[in-house]
Amino acid sequence: MSPHLGQLAALGAASCWSISALAFEEAGKRVGSFAVNVVRLVLAAALLALVGWTTRGLPLPTDASSHAWLWLGISGLVGFTFGDLCQFRAFVLLGPRLTTLMMGLAPPLTALIGWLLLGEVLHGRQLLAMGAILAGIAWAVGSRAATRDGSHPRLAGLLLAAGGALGQAGGLVLSKVGMGDYDPFAATEVRILAGLAGYVVLTTLLRWWPRVSAAVDDRPGLAFTALGAFFGPFLGVTLSLIAVRHTLAGVAASLMATTPLLIIPLVVVLRRERVGVAGIGGAVLVVVGVALLFV
Repeated sequence: MSPHLGQLAALGAASCWSISALAFEEAGKRVGSFAVNVVRLVLAAALLALVGWTTRGLPLPTDASSHAWLWLGISGLVGFTFGDLCQFRAFVLLGPRLTTLMMGLAPPLTALIGWLLLGEVLHGRQLLAMGAILAGIAWAVGSRAATRDGSHPRLAGLLLAAGGALGQAGGLVLSKVGMGDYDPFAATEVRILAGLAGYVVLTTLLRWWPRVSAAVDDRPGLAFTALGAFFGPFLGVTLSLIAVRHTLAGVAASLMATTPLLIIPLVVVLRRERVGVAGIGGAVLVVVGVALLFV
């Protein structure tokens, strides 16, 4: 087993999320972000059930302990329901670039929560690496960050984006508390089922089931949602759990926070977007930070 399995899994998760972000953006334009959230979790749960049935003979994580169900369930509610609701609403108020920049708060928040709950201590080189990664992200993404109407950022949007970062950080650490030696795919399924339950309650209270139904009927939107579900809550989240099992939560979160930079080559190739000096300089800083984590 590679001594850097945790770091490699974290980079794999970031790569998956760069693909899912673009797919969910396209789906959201067609059917709305709330409906995309619900449908993607249903699809991801189905994929995980298939994996569990094929590899373990259990389509549902019925062998999970009560400890795993408790902490992974809370993790799913914190990460998928609370965190994602905040993040997607922040996209509307701030736009994707400034929201993504604010999500850079997730790694230090993860390190703080990991220290409070798990007693994880980061050493000087790891702190320097995290600083380099966050500085690179801030430089590359922040240089282009602005609200869609060009006005000053709204306080509500900033708070929601910070809430999204907090949900991501809290969900990651809580999943480490609950997972232990349990199968990562099954652990992800527990998290997704809990997050989906949260959305079912919200959808019922808000009477938004017609929106979800319309999202399912929109075939192009459903195709983009399915693509995002595979690379996002199915593969990406599973890799994130493997990452926090095999390395410090703060280190894993820092590597997974490179998603905005990994999107750059995708948008250059797929959308012909131009990348300026800040994008290149930020990428160099991130590479330096990643190298420090691997040394």
